Amino acid sequence: MAVTMERRHFLKNAFVAGSAAALVGPTTALSAAPAHRRPGSTSISKLRPLANLRPNPIGVSTYSFWRFDGPKDNYPIEDCIERAAEMGFDGVEILHIQMQSEENEYLQMLKRRAYELGLALMGFSTHQGFVSPDAAERQSNVERTIHQIDLAAQLGIPTMRINTGRWGTSGSFDELMANRGIEPPLEGYTDDEGFEWVIEAISRCVERAAEKGVILGLENHWGLGRTPEGVLRIVKAIDSPWLQVTLDTGNFLEDPYEKLEMLAPYTVLLQAKTYYGGGTWYTLDLDYERIAKIMRDAGFKGWVSLEFEGKESPDTALPKSLEVLREAFGA
Repeated sequence: MAVTMERRHFLKNAFVAGSAAALVGPTTALSAAPAHRRPGSTSISKLRPLANLRPNPIGVSTYSFWRFDGPKDNYPIEDCIERAAEMGFDGVEILHIQMQSEENEYLQMLKRRAYELGLALMGFSTHQGFVSPDAAERQSNVERTIHQIDLAAQLGIPTMRINTGRWGTSGSFDELMANRGIEPPLEGYTDDEGFEWVIEAISRCVERAAEKGVILGLENHWGLGRTPEGVLRIVKAIDSPWLQVTLDTGNFLEDPYEKLEMLAPYTVLLQAKTYYGGGTWYTLDLDYERIAKIMRDAGFKGWVSLEFEGKESPDTALPKSLEVLREAFGA
């Protein structure tokens, strides 16, 4: 009987100690997290004792295999998932327009295949445009984006890339790139009006994102999201935890590091560009050790997604890119 009582006393003490540790753990982690990522706080925390103990997981966009090079049917999403697993990536970001179907059977097949191979489906990259004086056109894009949010939820993907859209006053994308991504507003309109349209439209999309548990990431893309100031103007105006930033390392063509630093505290997914073989429109010589430090200093612990935009074969360029990113974003 004495042994039994002693055993019960030991188990009771162990349970209390374990419960206390469980309570201390999350509390410590919360206080150690960057302040901008804590509820009700707006300043940056200086207490991050665990900041560098875990490396960022590295994924790859299915775009990296396709790059709009030929018919998308030549690069099925399921094949990209399998190749990503063979190369050693941790996850896959799906490019929406590369998908061959939106039927639930197809979506669940992709989810199952990724799980079987030990990969996460961690990002969903979509297209939409809200920079239009036509209210019906904006509404159509709101409905499209809400549908895409539903697809992300069906796939179990936690974050989705969105764009502002652009004025469309460039004659072609080649012309837009020749002008470094800058284009004037439609005649008779201003950028300020464009920002109002975008903020109103994305606000309505955020409601569905919150309902489905999909964090929207506004990318620093062409259009009104071309500059960090433009991206932050929208994100801060909407002021929702369900709208953050998808930060693309390759879309700031001048002085990228200062601009990346401005958006790093709001980043939910980092898209990392590489250009082996030379880029189609331009090539950037990006210092990923420096970029990784910027992201660490901002407290970013999320996914890094490779977007390869070079002319070299993905068979050789993607493993080299993965090595670079593993080295930079390792613990």
